[in-house]
Amino acid sequence: MHKGMHLIIDCRNVSRDLCLNDKLVLNAMARAAERAGATVISQVRYKFGSDSPPGFAALVMLDESHCSAHTYADLGLIAMDIFTCGKTDPRTVFRYIREELDLGDVTIRELPRFPVQEDNSPAITKIESFVMAGQ
Repeated sequence: MHKGMHLIIDCRNVSRDLCLNDKLVLNAMARAAERAGATVISQVRYKFGSDSPPGFAALVMLDESHCSAHTYADLGLIAMDIFTCGKTDPRTVFRYIREELDLGDVTIRELPRFPVQEDNSPAITKIESFVMAGQ
């Protein structure tokens, strides 16, 4: 048993254009979360580049938790995070994001949050990881 699932997603070989398009990624995350049954509370994005390498950070705050992305445009990298609790499955959110965005080569680690055993004592869980080839 646990109180939500957290996906840690590393995307490699992503186009520079996508790594700079904060509005597109933010909107895709929000739409995906809503399609998966989550409730979007707020959205924020910030472009980097004046004093740091080009890229952006974007966050979709959900009633069920959050989706976030941080990009490194010069390297073609996106670090994405999807954490949900309740009935919303973060895998479904990510599947909808991938329908809209070419995220290159993807590695996903799944992390149950606040895992407990049947007696309600904390449980140690193995982090699952898998790789998805580009679209």
